[in-house]
Amino acid sequence: MKMTAEALRQRIGQFFFPAVFINDTEENIQETERLIKDYNIGGLTFFHSRASAATNYESKQKIVFNDDSYEKIKALIVRYQKAASTPLLISIDAEWGLAMRIEKTPQYPYAITLGALPENNSNLIYEVGKQIGLDLKAAGIQYNLSPLADINNNPNNPVIGYRSFGENKEKVANFAIEYLKGMSDVGILGCLKHFPGHGNTNVDSHLGLPVLKETLEELLENELYPFIKGIENNVDSIMIGHLAVPSLNDGKDTSGTLSKPIIQDLLREKLGYDGLVISDALNMHSVSKLYETKGQLEWEAFNAGNDILCFAENVPEGIEAIFKNASPDRIFESYERIRKAKEKVGLFSNETFASGELNFENASQLNLQIAQNAITKIIDNGISELAFEAQKNNRLVKLSLYKNTENTFFKTLNTKLPSPEFAFENLETSDISKIEKQLQSFDTILISLFVPKAKPANKFEIDDTVFSLLSGLLQTKKCIIYVFGNPYVLPLIPNLKKASGLIQAYQDFEEFQKTAGIQFLEKNSFNGILPVNIDIQ
Repeated sequence: MKMTAEALRQRIGQFFFPAVFINDTEENIQETERLIKDYNIGGLTFFHSRASAATNYESKQKIVFNDDSYEKIKALIVRYQKAASTPLLISIDAEWGLAMRIEKTPQYPYAITLGALPENNSNLIYEVGKQIGLDLKAAGIQYNLSPLADINNNPNNPVIGYRSFGENKEKVANFAIEYLKGMSDVGILGCLKHFPGHGNTNVDSHLGLPVLKETLEELLENELYPFIKGIENNVDSIMIGHLAVPSLNDGKDTSGTLSKPIIQDLLREKLGYDGLVISDALNMHSVSKLYETKGQLEWEAFNAGNDILCFAENVPEGIEAIFKNASPDRIFESYERIRKAKEKVGLFSNETFASGELNFENASQLNLQIAQNAITKIIDNGISELAFEAQKNNRLVKLSLYKNTENTFFKTLNTKLPSPEFAFENLETSDISKIEKQLQSFDTILISLFVPKAKPANKFEIDDTVFSLLSGLLQTKKCIIYVFGNPYVLPLIPNLKKASGLIQAYQDFEEFQKTAGIQFLEKNSFNGILPVNIDIQ
């Protein structure tokens, strides 16, 4: 079929999914509208704000929160769709729900929390996928760039950690597929990432290029397993990670996003995948600084085998580079994959793009069910009996770290187990040496540690004085510790093995705090399974 140069450029435009920001200026919004109109771009990838983009670590711009973000994204999507002659495929990272990018929207547990669920609770993973899908649909979004299929096999990973379902390849695969099915059943496209596996890396690919040392045989045995299962289950799309695998690339440290051997030879031919392939964000420093000529990065990524160029920063130049270098057949292949994806989510038949309001009640009920099955016992030397006995003798005290004593966990405990309470909130407002003195007259301490950050940088933002306090208490008192946060924090706590009780509660959600309190008071059994191997001191 003969096609004019202009028609071919219009098709190439469909490969470009530039980033857009919910809290952007009118000038930036109009610039996006121009891109949509002038270049027939295929879709958009939404972020909260320019300051929140992951490569903004060096400039340290402050993220300004905006309670109207959800209403803003809905209005922006309508506005951008009106500017488009071909309906846009709207995408977002919503691994744990819209809350990953948007304030005041339902948040679901991190993947590592879901990974603590027993296999026979996989229906809850399906429900998470379904609820997230419905939330996206309500906003007018059709494509979730989730879930991770990465296997958590490196505790020093700075960027995957809590975003992975764990280190068991079968569980990661099964849970990822359940999540995808839940979304698919409500008409939302999903995406497995980051091919060929970002779990065993210790470099953040937003800032540098991780290098995997594994051979193809080793990758097939472990990292690639969830992707292979996803392909068998017709996953809508696979995202290529900015990862170098020299063994697949003639010994070269070329990012997977720019590697024909990884995309064409391995993913397409060896693994037989013919669905959508999307690049990881092309603004990430592992690739964004490779080429001086604008448009060359976009061409190299397309030439390697990507259909969608996510966070492409050079749209006009990229279109021209692909137009000059790509064969019409290759252009048609990618264009057809994108067209079919749009057709699948009804973009060519729907007049309305957003379907309704968010359901916070459903999200809360689901989070409660997950909490009841995910909270994990690590050490339990009769913790409930110990606490009640100490309370009877006025020897029990409660200590909350990084949250005040009005937290839901303490409030729940206090219905049957009232006792004195102290809190360390931060170094500015709390005197840790004073707290230490006040605790001396008690022999049993029930501690709730609300881990300040989910990412491991700077020891999860836990102050050294807090680690020192915990270390001393563990050596001199009967300590029962509840950890509301990333379980990878556990090896950082000195003398943790000496705890009388250690319960991993994962999230600080109200539902998790309440469940933790009820389980303690009612001496309920714990169903959760630690999703990663952790060596506590």
